[in-house]
Amino acid sequence: MKTGFVNIFGLPNAGKSTLLNALVGEKLAIVSPKVQTTRHRIKAILNEKGYQIILSDTPGIIEPRYKLQERMMQAVKSSLEDADLALLMVDVSADFEESHKVFETLRLRVPAIVILNKTDKLRDASILGKAEAFFRAQPYCRRVITLSALRKKGVDGLIPAILEYLPEGEPYYDSEDLTDMPTRFFVGEMIREKVFQLYEQEIPYHTAVLVQEFKEKPGIIHIRADVIVHRESQKMILLGEKGSMIKKLGTLARQDIEAFLGSKVFLELFVKVRPDWRSNDTHLKEYGYN
Repeated sequence: MKTGFVNIFGLPNAGKSTLLNALVGEKLAIVSPKVQTTRHRIKAILNEKGYQIILSDTPGIIEPRYKLQERMMQAVKSSLEDADLALLMVDVSADFEESHKVFETLRLRVPAIVILNKTDKLRDASILGKAEAFFRAQPYCRRVITLSALRKKGVDGLIPAILEYLPEGEPYYDSEDLTDMPTRFFVGEMIREKVFQLYEQEIPYHTAVLVQEFKEKPGIIHIRADVIVHRESQKMILLGEKGSMIKKLGTLARQDIEAFLGSKVFLELFVKVRPDWRSNDTHLKEYGYN
């Protein structure tokens, strides 16, 4: 039996969450074209005969500017400490040397597979060859794998490569477990994902979601959640004219939540203003950024 922690690292928007979802076959990590969508370490458990792989998606590595980002980078640090194998994600259509500079700062103590992602977006095929040669020459790299996580092209070949580097041992989780995160967490993330999709500029980065109520009743689940923003002006943008935008947000989020839970959902959303919550320890703890 092979078992171990396989943690995914990289710059924002490298495709870490998309890869996690592709490997698990379920949408556990929210995605958007905007950077810093992922704020938590999200674990997904792959159980098959002969192995248990505990995958972790982590926030994109940045230089933190306020306490929320500091908490995000602490999640990255904790993932470094318990990893048996690191997957280093690279957007090969961007400047891959920028990723290399970040990987050097990680000071990895475990084997690493460099994953050159977004190969479907490359217009110049020679760039892929240059990137492969570049990363193979780096001391932290044991292997280079090219794939497109979005198209799921090349993803199947990643599991056998991962297993080569995992130790033998007893499973950490029950064979039926898919994740160690509670259902409320994923509900809040699905709501937050729609904020990233529907709103522009600073709104997504100034927003948090707190699920206040989750009640299962015959045939339906009642969910009440607060959408937290910094300022009154942001509240008005979230609500939209005559509440049009918050209704759209609620409808789209409810559809995803119903698909995830396999049940009808009644979703209530309330917009609350908490000035400077991203730098307030009490608020950060309340919203799950411990």
